[in-house]
Amino acid sequence: MFATLTLSCTTLQYRRTDKEIVKSFAEKDIITELSYYRIDSLDLDIRIQNVEASNSNKKVNVIFFHGSPSSLTAWQAYMGDEYLAEAANLYAIDRPGYGYSNFGKEMPSIDNQAVLMSAIIDDLQLTNVIAVGTSYGGPLAARLATHNKNVKGVMLLSAAMDPSQEKDIWASRFTRWWLTRWMVPTGYRVAGDEKKVHASELKKIEQDWHNLKIPIVHLHGSEDNVVPVGNLKYTDSIFPNSTVKIIPNVGHNLAWERIDIVKPALLKFIEAVF
Repeated sequence: MFATLTLSCTTLQYRRTDKEIVKSFAEKDIITELSYYRIDSLDLDIRIQNVEASNSNKKVNVIFFHGSPSSLTAWQAYMGDEYLAEAANLYAIDRPGYGYSNFGKEMPSIDNQAVLMSAIIDDLQLTNVIAVGTSYGGPLAARLATHNKNVKGVMLLSAAMDPSQEKDIWASRFTRWWLTRWMVPTGYRVAGDEKKVHASELKKIEQDWHNLKIPIVHLHGSEDNVVPVGNLKYTDSIFPNSTVKIIPNVGHNLAWERIDIVKPALLKFIEAVF
């Protein structure tokens, strides 16, 4: 049993090392860099992956934020896409507690995470930013836009935006009980800690959504059984400049299962904003 649990905890972490990522991109003749943004006051290092635009004149920057549990490796199909790399500089970030950003040390506050991401944008001197977030990464992307005026558009994918529609996923309860918490893979423990307070965290920040005037696009699968498709109605009602669309016959993994829809939509969004 211990061997099985050890294997589970090793394989269900959704992360790859810097060396593994650089090697996989090099095999496709793509240059990618990984760096770390240090916050001494929090003893925290945030891992960032970057692929520079193939067109050196491009000043657009797209930043991808993953959900829970996950890491920046979830975005590899986008980071390695030649058409996106022609349109913008691409960035993917390990959110606190995931990947190689202080793995296992959760930061359940959406606003605190957004403040950190805003500091990274300023440190990298990024302008003309499109923030893309899936699932939990959705409200983070939107909240980031309220903190940093360099964010000019937000794309939400299967995003959990409405606090009233937050679902209590039974499996996450194992992360709350001390008798079972130790058996849960680290990434899932962090996800469980975020899930426990997600509704209350959304309520803390929703009063600011009506002030966010930049374009918001929200795509959501019709068969999403993790984050209800009703979140689209919430987005449409609370953001002044939103466009929402239901993608039929797809569940929560819209970003990965229907790249053929999401990628063209993102390219179109970049062109529309800039």
